[in-house]
Amino acid sequence: MPPRPAASRPLPAPAAGVRLQKFLAEAGVASRRAGEQFIRDGRVAVNGAVVCELGTRVFPARDRVTVDGRAVKSQQKLYVALHKPRGYVCSRADEEGRPIVGELLPDEWSHLYPVGRLDFNSEGLLLLTNDGEFSLRLTHPRHGIRKKYLVTLSGRVTPEILAQLTRGIFSDGERLRAQTAKLLGTDGGKSQVELELADGKNREVRRMFETLGLFVKRLVRTQIGRLKLGTLKLAEWRTLTDSEIKSLLTPV
Repeated sequence: MPPRPAASRPLPAPAAGVRLQKFLAEAGVASRRAGEQFIRDGRVAVNGAVVCELGTRVFPARDRVTVDGRAVKSQQKLYVALHKPRGYVCSRADEEGRPIVGELLPDEWSHLYPVGRLDFNSEGLLLLTNDGEFSLRLTHPRHGIRKKYLVTLSGRVTPEILAQLTRGIFSDGERLRAQTAKLLGTDGGKSQVELELADGKNREVRRMFETLGLFVKRLVRTQIGRLKLGTLKLAEWRTLTDSEIKSLLTPV
C-alpha cells in the first residue's frame, strides 16, 4: 500500500506591502498628504507605469518607484531640532530669494523639510525631518500636539484679554483659541504672555493679538509637545534622541 502523502500546508500569504503615499513619506520625498497629491497629479510611477490610485501598495525591496522620473529610495530617518532665528523662511526654497532654514544645517541634510512652520519674523523651536509620517503626526490637528510660545507685546495685557484668548477669537472666518494664556510680566509699555496652542493654524498667535489690537514685538516658540527649546542657542541645531522622538509621538 503506497504511503499516504503528507498533508500539505497552506502557503503563507504574501506580504501586503506598504501604501505608496506612506513609502514616499518614509523616503523623505514629502509629507503623506503632499505625496497623495503627487500621486493624483500623475507624477509617481511604479516599475515604469504611472500610478494615480491612492490605495496602491508597493514592495520597497523589489519595486522601482520614481517621482518626476527620479528614483526614490528609502532613507535613514533624521530628526533635528533647530533654534530658528528671525529672518528665515520655513521652506526648502523661496521665490523671493530670502534665507531658508535649511541653510543653517549641514549641506548633506538639504533634503530635510520643516515640521510645520514659524513665520519669517518668528523665532524658536523648529523640527526638521525626512520622515513624513512623523511630520504628519506632529502637524495634523486631530493629534492635538500642543505648542508653547513666549510673546512680547506692545501695550498692557489685562485679565479680560487673557480670558478672550482662551474663549476663542474669530479672524477671517476661523475660530482661534489658546489652550492656556498666562501673563508673565509687564515692563513699561510691554507685556510678556505665554500661550499654549493645539491647532497650529497659519499665523495663529499674531492673528489673535492683531484682532485684539495688540502688536507682537517678538514671538518665540519654546516647546513642542514635551520637547523644550532649552539651552539651544540661536541658529544652533541638534539631533533628537530616541526617547525624545518617542515622547513626541506619545499623546500627552
